[in-house]
Amino acid sequence: MHFVVCAKQILDPDTPPSAFKIDEAKNEVIPAPGIAPVLSQFDGIAAEAALRIKEKIGDVKITVISLGKGSAQAAIKQVLAMGADEGLLLEDDAFENGDHYTTALVLSEAIKKLGDVDAVFCGRQAADWDMGQVGLGISQLLDIPCAIIGKNVDVSDNKMTVERVLLDGIETVEMALPAVVTVSNELGEPRYPKLQQIMQAAKKTVTKWNLDDLENLNKTDVGEAGRKLKLEKLFIPDNDSDVEFIEGENAQEKANNLVAKLREAKIL
Repeated sequence: MHFVVCAKQILDPDTPPSAFKIDEAKNEVIPAPGIAPVLSQFDGIAAEAALRIKEKIGDVKITVISLGKGSAQAAIKQVLAMGADEGLLLEDDAFENGDHYTTALVLSEAIKKLGDVDAVFCGRQAADWDMGQVGLGISQLLDIPCAIIGKNVDVSDNKMTVERVLLDGIETVEMALPAVVTVSNELGEPRYPKLQQIMQAAKKTVTKWNLDDLENLNKTDVGEAGRKLKLEKLFIPDNDSDVEFIEGENAQEKANNLVAKLREAKIL
């Protein structure tokens, strides 16, 4: 069988707020100096789901795909170190500044070109924009079924069984392969590669495809030219607020002063 794991490299969510900057003219986040980007945490969990199935049924090849710049190879190699078999980077200037639709479009065309893919594993959402649309988009564009927010995934008898997290419980669905699943954090933490696995992954060559390698696409389909969602404004919210401490000799006096302030403000 052949599984594909979609992996996105993002800015480190643990970046200190003081180091987080935005270029409002370009609507872009400015990478913080000295802080390396990381694999989106939900995509690591998706890789874990695929690897657990591989360990259970055997005879599974796992290809990890990322759409991004050259630095995204680090995210690919992290999944390779976890146990994936091959890596594919989709890199082209034409892919830049796209949205969830163009991302799903490029990924789906790459999956078509790989051929004979039985299952696609995505994180429930990217840990930067949190939109949760790419997995569903791949499903739509490939015209195959999809289950989202999976806490447990199993494959047997050419079918995928997914336990889905709902607001009020768990739902179990079964889909014929090929299929797409988006995996949630309820599945559990992804494995941490051993040093030997990290060293082996570092030596692996990641295949690169650009726009010319995807025969059904052109420059008007992808990136900024093909995006359906327009980003109007990107900014850091102004969280300034006035704080007044209520003084008093004791708790009762402070409470009385607070009530007086609330009445003055016509809140009471």
